[in-house]
Amino acid sequence: MNKDFFKYQAQTTPHPLGLEVSHAIGSYIYTTDGKKHLDFVAGVSACSLGHSHPKIVAAIKKQAEKYLHVMVYGEYAQGPAVELSKLLAKNMPGDLSKTYLVNSGTEAIEGSLKLARRATGRSEIIAAHNAYHGNTMGSLSLMDYEERVKPFRPLLGDISFITFNNEKDIEKITERTAAVILETIQGGAGFIMPRDNYLKKVKNRCEEVGALLILDEIQPGFGRTGKLFGFENFEVVPDIVAMGKGMGGGLPIGAFTASEKLMDQLSDNPKMGHITTFGGNPLIAASALATLKEITQTSLINKTLEKEKLFRNLLQHPLIEEIRGQGLMLALILKSAKIADELVLKAKENQLVLFWLLYEKQAVRLTPPLTISEEEIKEGCGIIIDILNNLK
Repeated sequence: MNKDFFKYQAQTTPHPLGLEVSHAIGSYIYTTDGKKHLDFVAGVSACSLGHSHPKIVAAIKKQAEKYLHVMVYGEYAQGPAVELSKLLAKNMPGDLSKTYLVNSGTEAIEGSLKLARRATGRSEIIAAHNAYHGNTMGSLSLMDYEERVKPFRPLLGDISFITFNNEKDIEKITERTAAVILETIQGGAGFIMPRDNYLKKVKNRCEEVGALLILDEIQPGFGRTGKLFGFENFEVVPDIVAMGKGMGGGLPIGAFTASEKLMDQLSDNPKMGHITTFGGNPLIAASALATLKEITQTSLINKTLEKEKLFRNLLQHPLIEEIRGQGLMLALILKSAKIADELVLKAKENQLVLFWLLYEKQAVRLTPPLTISEEEIKEGCGIIIDILNNLK
């Protein structure tokens, strides 16, 4: 299968990990050679409830027998999409009550940027250095990593950058600014946490000058940080929340949520300010609804913090400089990029799935399913420590 994988399917890098997947259940991915691989990555934070969760599979099967796509987004009332949006509103703080369902996290970012410019009548968007919000042209414009963006210029205009956690830079937010967009926790940069009420200070500045605050919850969202949404840890309510990844239970989805007053501005002047054919797809919405119900109606979110403590206790080693992040959004910061590379590749040989981060080359991602058991955490951490012991 790998031969055809390389021949017919476009690649994102010259050297993908290349596991040949047979099936996946719970915290394990099974390959065609009969081996099972403990998954500490969860499809890069996408499989919140692990693989083939019975409630998600049941919801998909039930909806598949009723109807699939029937009309472009926003024209027909379709049960799964309506119930998903309603349950999101129930679990959102402040006046975040209306959700636009799309197909991916990066499309959620695109829609959020359009909404901010439409609502404010301004053009400047301020993003953070070392941000990652996706790879479509608008989302890519929010990235200042020249090596990655240079081949695709020209990009979206009137983008400025500030340094995450730098309070002095907050002054760069002015009456010209339509929106400030930040990851609640910077992902690709190395799982950088906001400190000293940084997000609240940014929101206060936005309110002073009439700008909007967009928080990207694509990675932290849906229980991964000990709250349903990461921003709830920092006593701030954004104007727009962008979502994706862990929202769909393993199916492709994104969304952005705002107040009713704000969101309704996308529906007129011009009409269809944002449109999508497959956003709110009933099959995918059914999967996302089952995922959201399971996360909010069980103890999974609270147990996330207990599991974080277990990871931190078990992963103490001279080659690990620190563990960044919160809950089950963690990054091991190794002594060097070489050690990080060797750990990921050796883990693959030992049937443990680990992965890298985008910018921080010394980092290794730990974003397992929220459903991972203590026994599985101990198993995987034991493999990591054994590998590091042999790298000394």
